[in-house]
Amino acid sequence: MAAKVELADSVGAIAAADWDALHDGGNPFVSHVFLSLLEESGSVGKGTGWTPAPLVLSLDDAGPVAALPAYLKQHSQGEYVFDHAWADAWHRAGGSYYPKLQIAVPFTPATGPRVLTRDPALAPALLRAAEQVCEANGLSSAHATFIEPAQLPLFEAAGWMLRSDIQFHWENRGYATFEDFLAVLSSAKRKTLRKERRAAQEGVTIRRLTGSEIREAHWDAFWQFYQDTGARKWGRPYLTREAFSLLGERMADKVLLVIAEIDGRPMAGALNFIGARALYGRYWGALIDKPFLHFELCYYQAIDAAIELGLSRVEAGAQGGHKLARGYEPVETWSAHYIVHPGFRAAVADFLEKERAGVRAEQLWLGERTPFRKG
Repeated sequence: MAAKVELADSVGAIAAADWDALHDGGNPFVSHVFLSLLEESGSVGKGTGWTPAPLVLSLDDAGPVAALPAYLKQHSQGEYVFDHAWADAWHRAGGSYYPKLQIAVPFTPATGPRVLTRDPALAPALLRAAEQVCEANGLSSAHATFIEPAQLPLFEAAGWMLRSDIQFHWENRGYATFEDFLAVLSSAKRKTLRKERRAAQEGVTIRRLTGSEIREAHWDAFWQFYQDTGARKWGRPYLTREAFSLLGERMADKVLLVIAEIDGRPMAGALNFIGARALYGRYWGALIDKPFLHFELCYYQAIDAAIELGLSRVEAGAQGGHKLARGYEPVETWSAHYIVHPGFRAAVADFLEKERAGVRAEQLWLGERTPFRKG
């Protein structure tokens, strides 16, 4: 059987059945419907610095058998694995760091598969093709971010450099209710969480919506919340308004929208995605400044929902040490990097070795400060 690797123009140009046959469907972000709606809505593509460039490995008699969700990047925004210092060093040395190849889900710091295939033996050919794309087109580097742990050996075997960081995830240890979760916390922390929830819920009606319960009016409200948060955090919201409508039309059963209302008017909200094993917290925003409402909508409601849905964890997004006191534990996350220039590759490798040691030490330090009962 003859194999070939091609750079497609978009995920949308690939048949949905062919793309989705390459993964188990457990992660909503690598699905054809999610990646293609980012393209269709203009959230990625022309003018965004995210040019879709999925690599697809095909066999003559079998069609696509492996793929990388990849993008040509003209900047380092929306990645949540920060390489700005690398770009600056490259430019000071007289080189051009951009464009680069980003193997990722845009604007989504959630772990998931990055080599999409039912046959891991195909990974070396696909990753080598990514390297060749860089070498043949003058790209500085390739980066795969938020790789699920099971796929790390694929990148390590290919000689890509591994980088670690820390997120805060909530783990479901067989809890039947939120009270079961509270029972494993220290007495002081348990009291604090209950106090925060009471304060956040006072005078507010909180609704968890999914599927057909989500109406266009909810997206209108959430768009206001999202714009406010986006403008404050990263200058320009990454998703377009159309993206939210398409989410409602095409994958509402994978969406959990938490809305806080006052006198029937939506005033704050949090957007989550439902996977087969995890609930993924993505965006939040509010038109009011109410103490602890952020914690309630983003963290406590997510725990409630994960328990109700029988999910094993909540991934609450990037950064946020304040999550630690709310029962979210430090978890190491991983990315993999291929640098074309051998001298710069050696410098990055040395940096990463030192950085990984620091991340491990920080994880141990944070792990000793969780709110769970000791002993």
